[in-house]
Amino acid sequence: MFSVEYKDNNAYLYNIKEFDLAQTLDCGQAFRWSDSGGGRWCGIAFNRYLEIERSGDGFVLYNTSPEDFEGLWRKYFDLDRDYGAIISDISENEILRTASQYGYGIRILAQEPWEALCSFIISQNNNIPRIKGIIERLCENFGERCGDMYTFPTAERLAALTVDDLAPLRSGFRAKYIIDAAQKVATGDIDLESLKNTDADTARDILMTIKGVGPKVADCALLFGLGHISAFPRDVWIKRAMQDLFGGELPECAVPHAGIVQQYIFYYTRENAK
Repeated sequence: MFSVEYKDNNAYLYNIKEFDLAQTLDCGQAFRWSDSGGGRWCGIAFNRYLEIERSGDGFVLYNTSPEDFEGLWRKYFDLDRDYGAIISDISENEILRTASQYGYGIRILAQEPWEALCSFIISQNNNIPRIKGIIERLCENFGERCGDMYTFPTAERLAALTVDDLAPLRSGFRAKYIIDAAQKVATGDIDLESLKNTDADTARDILMTIKGVGPKVADCALLFGLGHISAFPRDVWIKRAMQDLFGGELPECAVPHAGIVQQYIFYYTRENAK
């Protein structure tokens, strides 16, 4: 179990294993974090700006009160989950043991549900630098200033816009999907909070009533925004890897941790492709 100490308005974390900032914050599950130099990462989540870096065997969260840490960052970084035990469970499979050794430091971020859904709508047929660019322009144009960054605009804010209003984003065909998603969430047609406690199959079907949301985007929203660890997003990389490595079926030992395992497989496949 990790421990936390508060000093000089910073939170110091000790005894955290299986946590690597670059692997977690730059693996394609979130798009609002960047390395500001020397391993210090800065980003914004739930309208809170944070700088975090590794320090010796622990981590420092700068300008973080006990209330901020306990109320937000502890859950956001999934610090109470025993990833070591998960890696042990799946390591009975040789390929998964190797994959988890590559991506040992990945943790699943508990992102704000609307931001996760909207971000993965934007991610369709896109590469990470361009996704980040579109999201940054979205926040700069329609979010609120927060330090040196901007908050992610609410569904209510975007629901009042038109496709033409989104032209500065240069998001292409995705603009109409963003507007449709925002309107469905803002009006309550889709209640994202309730989907956290809905079985994954039903929640997926509900998300797919949004224009442009297919199984992959829905599963990303389920995994990264709604806490469904059983969700297993399948993009081109994962489909190919699943066929090449496992004959198309996830090993039984991995099923209870499918979403986490997906990240190990994705990272392992991407790194080997390089």
